[in-house]
Amino acid sequence: MAAYAIVGFGCAGYHAAQAIRETDSTGTIDIYSEHPDPPYNPMLTTYYASNRLRYEGMFPFGTLEEIEDNYKLHIYPSVKVTGLDAENRTLKLENGESRAYDKILLATGAYSFVPPIPNECPEASISMRTLDDARRLRSILEEGTISKAVVIGASMAGIKVVEALSNNGVKTTLVDMAPHIFPLAAYPQTAARIESELAAQGIRMKFRAGLTAVRKGTQTRAAAECSDGSVLPADLVALCIGTRANTALASAAGIQVGRGITVDPSMRTSAEGIFAAGDCCEGCNLQDGQHQIIGLWANAAYQGYTAGLNMAGGTGSFPGNILHNITHFMGMDFIGFGDNRIDGTRIQFENKEKGLWIEGVRSERRLAGINILGNCRISGILKNLILGMIQEENGDGLSDFQKGILKQEGLSHEFIRSLEGVGIHD
Repeated sequence: MAAYAIVGFGCAGYHAAQAIRETDSTGTIDIYSEHPDPPYNPMLTTYYASNRLRYEGMFPFGTLEEIEDNYKLHIYPSVKVTGLDAENRTLKLENGESRAYDKILLATGAYSFVPPIPNECPEASISMRTLDDARRLRSILEEGTISKAVVIGASMAGIKVVEALSNNGVKTTLVDMAPHIFPLAAYPQTAARIESELAAQGIRMKFRAGLTAVRKGTQTRAAAECSDGSVLPADLVALCIGTRANTALASAAGIQVGRGITVDPSMRTSAEGIFAAGDCCEGCNLQDGQHQIIGLWANAAYQGYTAGLNMAGGTGSFPGNILHNITHFMGMDFIGFGDNRIDGTRIQFENKEKGLWIEGVRSERRLAGINILGNCRISGILKNLILGMIQEENGDGLSDFQKGILKQEGLSHEFIRSLEGVGIHD
């Protein structure tokens, strides 16, 4: 009877356990999590913090007890794995105990990046990723004692914190070193439209300025000191600068690590019998074939399931993904597909009656990336168009049915042709 271990129990860990159990009905599956909570989606924590989502709504797979019973698992919550002997596939626990396994999955996720800067008032600072972060932010908002806040990081997580604060009457300033909002996903003109709408809703923004220190405030609890010399008074400074892959366990064990744990399409690491999946490991960007962190819920699910299937003796492969973001905030829908660093011919479309804006880039007669404001219903068709072009599986372009949906949602015939590359000369 095979013995499996999963270190970390988020989206990737859950889907790995599911795949193992579907493939091997008798093997033992031990799961170690540093946290007491069931798997949850970090992007939902701001909804809970702002009282827009019930506590139970953050746990899509149920309670630990339900998961444990459904898949016949042994879950060890609030237990930290402190060491990994990759050669002997042995885990060392914080109590000093060592346990050996046939296959091990590292699904250790990512952690919030906090810059090494002076912070004179940590009690007035908060990161936003974990459930504990959400509980703290919710408590702060319920106390109703803050009137000004500064959010560092114009990311998807950052804008959701801005929204939570603004909805609770807190005057908020968004700060980022980048030249515009969503620098890793939005094209400049799309970003400008988002920023204009945010400004109309009372959100202050400061770009091309990074955080250099959090100082004690005079009339407020704190003050955010920025690289351009400005000082922003705040009762709360929220750090949403980004995340880093949690690779410490793998790195200490001699497993190959880049910006994340290096894996092949079967999710195998450089060590025999050791797999990795989720935000702790790299994925393949299908647009350029390069390995990078692709911190997406769906990506973690596919990687986790692929890892679990192969751990249990099945055959699975996950070739990679494209960068994509879908988020709703401040009354806006933003969808971004593809790598916005790729240059090419810019195409744009606006339907004011539908409240729809689309901006894309074509490179080498392929749609390299696209931004959508105002209509998430067309996102699936356009993502599949990009994927098909990358994989050269859609020589005929969009189907008549897909074109019909796009026209119904407000796109013009001419713009649909430009999406397919008709009449475009790069």
